[in-house]
Amino acid sequence: MSIENEQFETLMMETMERADKTVSVLNGEYITIRAGRANPHILDKVLVDYYGTPTPINQVGNLSVTEGRCLVIAPWDASMLKIIEKQLLAENLGITPVNDGKVIRLVFPALTEERRKELVKQIKKMAEDSKVAIRNIRRDGMDALKKMKNNKELSEDEHAICEKDIDKIISESIEKIDKLCTEKEKDILSV
Repeated sequence: MSIENEQFETLMMETMERADKTVSVLNGEYITIRAGRANPHILDKVLVDYYGTPTPINQVGNLSVTEGRCLVIAPWDASMLKIIEKQLLAENLGITPVNDGKVIRLVFPALTEERRKELVKQIKKMAEDSKVAIRNIRRDGMDALKKMKNNKELSEDEHAICEKDIDKIISESIEKIDKLCTEKEKDILSV
């Protein structure tokens, strides 16, 4: 940031934070998409009733991956087995839990080629939605800059420098989104 203007610096920080949050949200969504291998993150949003409190599964037991495609949930309290199993069925993850009285196993089926292509379309749409959000952040930043220029808080030269700085933040965020999308697509398509 080459300009000493408090309002501009605040605007840049807000733009950067919003762009980073958008990329972070996309990454979080990608983590929950299963790609044929057992992934404990698929359970991140699943909450079970633990003595009256909604609690993430990873806080009521151990999660481990065995044999690459089997996720094992070993609750610390054996009385939680039925509750966890019931919640997993209610979440409709597309995987049926198997309760053997000690642990719950989730066996991830291999993805068909058709399902892989569907997932790739889904992640590309998510990436495009994130890019739209990033472009909206850019538009908001540019509108704020225009206001600052019209109110004589920035000169023409400062305005041009500020626009370049915002464009740089936006370009970097879009590159991050593209990279995340490419990595997830490669993960899904690898057999």
